[in-house]
Amino acid sequence: MARRVWRSVRGRTTLGATLVVAVALLVGALSFYGVLSTSIHAATERSAEQRLGELAQRLEGPGRPGPDQLDDDLVQLLGPDGSVRRASEEAVDALGSTPLPVDDDPRVVRVDGEPMLVVAEDVEGDQTLVLAVSMEDDAETLATVATLLAVAVPALLALVALTTWLVTGRALRPVTRIREEVDGITAERLDRRVPVPDTGDEVASLAFTMNGMLDRLDAAATAQRRFVSDASHELRSPLATIRQHAELAQAHPEVTTIGELAEVVSEEGLRLQGIVESLLLLARLDEGVTGHTEAVDLDDIALSEARRLRAADLDVDGSGIGAARVRGDARLLAQLVRNLADNAARHSRGRVALGVAETRGRVVLTVEDDGTGVPAAERERIFERFVRLDEARSRDAGGSGLGLAIARSIAAAAHGSVTVDESRWGGARFVVTLPSAAEPVTGS
Repeated sequence: MARRVWRSVRGRTTLGATLVVAVALLVGALSFYGVLSTSIHAATERSAEQRLGELAQRLEGPGRPGPDQLDDDLVQLLGPDGSVRRASEEAVDALGSTPLPVDDDPRVVRVDGEPMLVVAEDVEGDQTLVLAVSMEDDAETLATVATLLAVAVPALLALVALTTWLVTGRALRPVTRIREEVDGITAERLDRRVPVPDTGDEVASLAFTMNGMLDRLDAAATAQRRFVSDASHELRSPLATIRQHAELAQAHPEVTTIGELAEVVSEEGLRLQGIVESLLLLARLDEGVTGHTEAVDLDDIALSEARRLRAADLDVDGSGIGAARVRGDARLLAQLVRNLADNAARHSRGRVALGVAETRGRVVLTVEDDGTGVPAAERERIFERFVRLDEARSRDAGGSGLGLAIARSIAAAAHGSVTVDESRWGGARFVVTLPSAAEPVTGS
């Protein structure tokens, strides 16, 4: 079917180009024939009028030869009443005593079936000198030109059609290869790419664009598979813990009490709930659901998190928190700051610093800790979902590996960004940049 479509496109292209050229050639041929015919007729008229003038000069005056003494011209001398008074021998043979029609303008008549151009001029004695010039050569010339055009135009059309068919086929051949390659790409074979022709034209641009699309699809599919695998692993761990304690309580009720089992189920249930809620939040952010947008005092959120961390016996420096307002969903922005604060508390040795500052229409939130920091090579990977640099410690501390991914997604939804570098103590320093509430938000 695809080959039939390709042939149909090729055929329509050839037909369309041929029709356009045919119309152009037909208009050109008719215009050329019309201009040539007018030019030839005008030349014949000028020649006949010039010859008539010469004959008039020869015939006027006494002792001059009369029309009956002319052999090669069809000439008549008509009286005032229109009758033939004298005529050349050729005129007598062709017309006898029948006068040629007289008109102010040259006119074409047929004499013995031959087209003749008739011109007339008044001479002395109220007489009229009439000359008839054969137009047979003009007709033959125009007939020859018409024959040549009738042969040349179809031949040229055939050449154009053949050339268009071949050129279109050559131009569409890379498209065919691209189609065949794309036809073989499935969800399980997203690593395949279409061939890029070295023509540098629109087809090459199409192939390059399709390969870029396939790269994005492949990356998205890979990320989705990894996400599903990681999510399954994260959800399986608390479920396995609950099942193990339930089986132990069922097999050895004297060892495990109902209270101990309830405590394990509650803890792991909360962990499951946190993972599910985080996944739902990420799904909503991926779909562009950003909640209610309003002006939010980011400094108030940062001060609240600083108080919460101090209650957990951490040394929190909040001296860098200044007044700043951003636009976004207050609940989501609070989630962003909390996720960064919890991450800092989880990895710190006891000191955390929060700062908020507004400059040049941007609000910058910083969260620092005095932990081991993040290696430069891992500073982008930690924002991926379910990524932990310290697997054992993070899982024991209750981290799901989704907090930083959620923080970056919330920042992106608020037209901002999140990066990480080194803190003043050698630990990690997270920097959130958001548009100020006083600045118009553009882009996405």
